[in-house]
Amino acid sequence: MKNKNSTTELSEITEKKNGYPEIDLTKKIIAAAIEVHRILGLGLGEDVYEEAFTYELKLQGIPFERQKQISVPYKDIIAKTYQLDFLINNKVIVEIKAVSELNDFHKAQILSYLRAANLKVGLLINFNVKMLRTGIKRLISSKVK
Repeated sequence: MKNKNSTTELSEITEKKNGYPEIDLTKKIIAAAIEVHRILGLGLGEDVYEEAFTYELKLQGIPFERQKQISVPYKDIIAKTYQLDFLINNKVIVEIKAVSELNDFHKAQILSYLRAANLKVGLLINFNVKMLRTGIKRLISSKVK
């Protein structure tokens, strides 16, 4: 059963985003995150939110990979391998945070992951906020090959 406030938050977040790539999938991902935040609230560590978000994705039947490794190529070598928090349905990268506020580094990090994975859409979700909608950033990479 959906909480009326979670549905309202989801509508407010996605209402302004019509026309973005993977809109239906990102709506489902955001709904899962809102459910986690509704139950756990703020003030916990990233690992707690990541575990709860994993469980919620399973409950909602959303296909995902957790701690998916991606390589960052440089010329003829792999410069580094990183682990994504989540790769959802091979289309959307989700990075979980529990910080006082998101900064430019967090955004640059997910944009770099998108480029390395050759994907277009990422969600940066900061659970350490009163209203989760203020902690969600949708990032679109224009540098997809």
